[in-house]
Amino acid sequence: MTPLIAVLFAVMQGATELFPVSSLGHAVIVPKLLHWHIDQHAATFLPFVVMLHVGTATALLAYFWRDWWNMLRGVLGQGDARAVNAERGLLLRLVVATIPAVVIGFALKKPIAHLFASPMIAAGFIIINGGLLLAGEQLRRRRAAGGFGIGQLTLFDAFVIGLFQCLAFLPGLSRSGAAIVGGLTRGIDHEAAARFAFLMATPVIAGATVVEVPKLLHHSAALHGMFGMAVLAAVVAGVVAYLSTAFLMKYFRDHDRWALGPFAAYCGAFGVLSLVLLSAGI
Repeated sequence: MTPLIAVLFAVMQGATELFPVSSLGHAVIVPKLLHWHIDQHAATFLPFVVMLHVGTATALLAYFWRDWWNMLRGVLGQGDARAVNAERGLLLRLVVATIPAVVIGFALKKPIAHLFASPMIAAGFIIINGGLLLAGEQLRRRRAAGGFGIGQLTLFDAFVIGLFQCLAFLPGLSRSGAAIVGGLTRGIDHEAAARFAFLMATPVIAGATVVEVPKLLHHSAALHGMFGMAVLAAVVAGVVAYLSTAFLMKYFRDHDRWALGPFAAYCGAFGVLSLVLLSAGI
């Protein structure tokens, strides 16, 4: 992997991890279409990806640090009773929403691992991801105009959103997109759904990174020769992820009527074009 490809891969990872278009799907398809020379079975590839996830998780923590700080204060009982209960309630909802990803992830990781390396399958699922985003918008429109905030979510609502997030175990279905759709189906608005999805993503990404740490240590010697490049890529992924989060939070706040529509159109167009190009062997 050349430094240029490493940086481009980091930019793609940092953006698509938060945009509802599937980072995993793009990671499988784009290198194939652009003929990037990336050996995903090389000893250095997994540590490289882990470094990118460290960058992304750090960016999410940096952007939402006030939310996590307030939740910590709530756990410690600092502040008035109303604020403490609200922050503890939010943390409990996030814990409940994360449980499905932990349980289902361990159960399905090996059975669906073979799908990760298939660009054709990933392209098909990206098209399905576009349909999921459209369906989420349609279901929300049928419920009612507007929407409420995170504070009004029940624990059952949080669990349902967590189940939606698990769709991202299929390459081509977006973690953030599925979680946002899950939030919309429970009645919250786009901005609240995105905030909850991104807060959920932080422990999921960080947890997945921690799980891979033993493998990272095992391949540390192989990574040593490209450690500087991996750190640079992690920083790039983190900066792009932070900017993507800032953009998306403003976008969802300002476009609550049909916010997922453009992303659905992109997924449909990108998925179909990818299938055509992959089938033609281009």
